[in-house]
Amino acid sequence: MKLKGKVKFVTKDKNLFFATLKERVDNYFKTNNISKHANATMVFKTVILLSCYLLPFALLLILNPPFFIAIMLWVLIGVALAGIGMSVMHDGNHGAYSSNDKVNFWMGAMVNLLGASIFNWKLQHNILHHTYTNISNMDDDIDDKAGMRFSPNTELKSQHQFQWIYSFFFYGLTSIYWVFLKDFVQFNRYIKEGVNPNSKAQNVVALIKIILIKVIYLFIVLVMPTLFFGIPFYQIITGFLVMHFLAGIILTVTFQLAHTVEGTSHPLPNEDGIIENNWAIHQMNTTVNFARHNKIISWYIGGLNFQVEHHLFPKISHVHYPHIAEIVKTTAEEFDVPYLENETLGEALRSHINTLKRFGRLPDLDEAIG
Repeated sequence: MKLKGKVKFVTKDKNLFFATLKERVDNYFKTNNISKHANATMVFKTVILLSCYLLPFALLLILNPPFFIAIMLWVLIGVALAGIGMSVMHDGNHGAYSSNDKVNFWMGAMVNLLGASIFNWKLQHNILHHTYTNISNMDDDIDDKAGMRFSPNTELKSQHQFQWIYSFFFYGLTSIYWVFLKDFVQFNRYIKEGVNPNSKAQNVVALIKIILIKVIYLFIVLVMPTLFFGIPFYQIITGFLVMHFLAGIILTVTFQLAHTVEGTSHPLPNEDGIIENNWAIHQMNTTVNFARHNKIISWYIGGLNFQVEHHLFPKISHVHYPHIAEIVKTTAEEFDVPYLENETLGEALRSHINTLKRFGRLPDLDEAIG
């Protein structure tokens, strides 16, 4: 990770691809007199998802329903939480929700509903993941973690041969880990690695904000229901864990289906820190769409099944991706650039599991199979 910020992309062949594509996409919005930001559909979705997060929690406090019904409400909160993260928060933190920075800030701040930090998320996602997609030791999303290997370029260990079985359990823990530890681990690591550009004074303020957000979040979600509403703590902590486990699986699997699947590449920089490819074509080689014709999935996961379009145009709201996808695909075919996609969610899941198996396969097993 010492190379973070030093890797560069060199434009060689097909360097007109992105310029041509960008012009065509821009013309689509100009010709149709459409804003690249959120529309009425996006605002309605925001209201629905936020309501599905807040109203069930209010019902839990006011009605104190039987345990089984309470768990069902926590499940709904978890589903809504993941939807907010993938749709509303994601657009906001990319500056895609609105042309107004304040609106983007408040939409992006909905990551606080997860008990997480905007500051670290932007460093990990907007800078490291979007710039260095699928580059080992640069893209945090494919770093080895919790006994899981997401790249062919990292150390292979014996436990990795079983990762296709246990990975989904650990996916469910990612949201809980984020609340209690991840932000602090990342905060410290990003300072050491030079990813965090802040001064010491700025980082003191940033750390205080991270701590305050978590204290307030945990007080509202875990302490307040028992302290002021008399709900047994075991019910609250059980619901809290169910909510986060479900949200963690949904969020993590969605992002994995875009990059840790068959067909994607994992290039490494040369000794000079150079990736010998155009940045846009690198994105096309490392990113995969899935189920893009499924309107229900597209609505819920915020167009993250249109990862190709998102990586090329992160500042365009996801509600427009279905409309520009054919422009991207046609232009890619014209320039002989790959346009990777899995037609259905099932295909994408199978591809992810097969990739986990491939990255976990020990050399002796490779020889036996061969």
